[in-house]
Amino acid sequence: MVNEQIITKAKQWLNPAYDEQTRNRVKWLIDNDSKELDESFYRELEFGTGGLRGIMGVGTNRMNVYTVAMATQGLCNYLKKTYPGELLKAAIAYDSRNNSALFARKTAEIFSANGFMVYLFDELRPTPQLSFAIRHFGCHTGVVVTASHNPKEYNGYKVYWNDGGQLVAPHDKNIIAEVQAIKGIEDVNFDGIDKLILTVKEDIDEAYLSKMKLLSLSADAIERQSDLKIVYTSLHGTGITLAPRLLKEYGFTNVLTVAEQDKPDGNFPTVHSPNPEEPAALALALKIAEQESADLVMGTDPDSDRVGIAVKDNSDKFILLNGNQTGSLLVYYLLRRWKELGKLDGKQFVAKTIVTTSLIEKIASTYKVDCYNVLTGFKFIAELIKNLEGKKQFIGGGEESYGYLAGDYVRDKDAILSCALIAEMTAWAKDNGKTLYNLLIDVYLEFGFYKEGLLSLTKKGKDGSEEISRMMEQFRTTPPTELDGSKVLLVKDYKNNTIKDRATNSITETGLPKSDVMQFVCANETIVTVRPSGTEPKIKFYFSICGILKTRDDFEKENTALDARIEALKKVFA
Repeated sequence: MVNEQIITKAKQWLNPAYDEQTRNRVKWLIDNDSKELDESFYRELEFGTGGLRGIMGVGTNRMNVYTVAMATQGLCNYLKKTYPGELLKAAIAYDSRNNSALFARKTAEIFSANGFMVYLFDELRPTPQLSFAIRHFGCHTGVVVTASHNPKEYNGYKVYWNDGGQLVAPHDKNIIAEVQAIKGIEDVNFDGIDKLILTVKEDIDEAYLSKMKLLSLSADAIERQSDLKIVYTSLHGTGITLAPRLLKEYGFTNVLTVAEQDKPDGNFPTVHSPNPEEPAALALALKIAEQESADLVMGTDPDSDRVGIAVKDNSDKFILLNGNQTGSLLVYYLLRRWKELGKLDGKQFVAKTIVTTSLIEKIASTYKVDCYNVLTGFKFIAELIKNLEGKKQFIGGGEESYGYLAGDYVRDKDAILSCALIAEMTAWAKDNGKTLYNLLIDVYLEFGFYKEGLLSLTKKGKDGSEEISRMMEQFRTTPPTELDGSKVLLVKDYKNNTIKDRATNSITETGLPKSDVMQFVCANETIVTVRPSGTEPKIKFYFSICGILKTRDDFEKENTALDARIEALKKVFA
């Protein structure tokens, strides 16, 4: 039985202010599908600290032109209060998902109706290019319509500030308050002004690519290894627009793409999920790589802010690297080349999130480069870059979820640039007689054998959200005392800003903004982190362990042992 309040709420969507297709769908739900009606209207689609993300459809809890319009109006209201009297500017981009172009256009119309000068991309483009465009055009804000790597039913709306980074405090909470103050579509100014909407064309591609080329560190190695055979897939997303082109401009002449996945398509017909973190997503690319005896496989997600890679092991078999491994290799390569080129002077830094491998911190320490840990979310790395601007130079960094960045031209994770640098790193390694696989083993030998794992439990809908909240509260009130055969020494509660040291029974502050995250640090350096996903209906468990790799011959044995420890940890929390 559907709650009468939900039916009343749904009936408000039957008035003529909503389009006929929407009204017909809502009426059908009222008459025929009480469960979907409940899910569609039981709450407002939450405008979180990053914007909107949800299943597409009618209703207050769905992504549609009306929820997008109300979110945009709230954003406009806040910007007009923040910058009174200024000519406000906004950049808008979108990915290959169904309805992305529609939502982007509606966003542009609302901005223009509120007097904003709008820079609207005329075709789909990667998310990092939107970040770049905000500073390039001198915008106050930016929006990219994307649900990143979520399933095809989803779409989203990510908001950026004038530094090209996603929203952080205090703007995030302030904008949320303004969006929540929008009570309905009657509060939205829908009267778009066409002359205020400027079309962004290919000139922005040239500007972006020219800056990305400046970040190359091994042009000589690429010249000698220009025929490195690379297989790239855009997974029906935006990457096809720029990744092959940047690889070519870096000097790579032998780049193969996956024809079946080159065409942008919001239904993602060749994959179950367009997520390069999942092995199945790269299956077609791997098949071509094996047939062509390629050196490297890379795949980007629909909005091109994440990249997954595969490399050959010592048996000439392709294996997938996880985000921590790729990130560690990239940071190692960047720091080593910076040192070899005489560019390190103590004024540089790298950054990672608290759930990303400690190996990056160990590498940075060896090179005497500061490594900052931030909360999960690349926006905190962007905030750090902004805060240290003029004081320290950002070399690179990333997060375990396959997102990396070098340089500061972009202020979000950038899979287009990452593809070019990963290919360059592969060429540099080959130029030195090594594969990336062997380079990774070298890193483990020198810095320690760190291994990570992830367990994601999906909890959909209203009941799932409530269950995740209960689970987090239980970890907060009764944290584990032992994990991985080792005592838990530190209990970090980022929501309450506390670190409890069980050895001394003392409590200190985390030094980071408050966030619904729990972290348990053991005596043997094992770290387990628990957090609800900010973009998906999941609760995530991050496992980090370390061992000692004494010789190259011990790699397989030690790797198996570490994997077994991670699997044992997963069983504890599954």
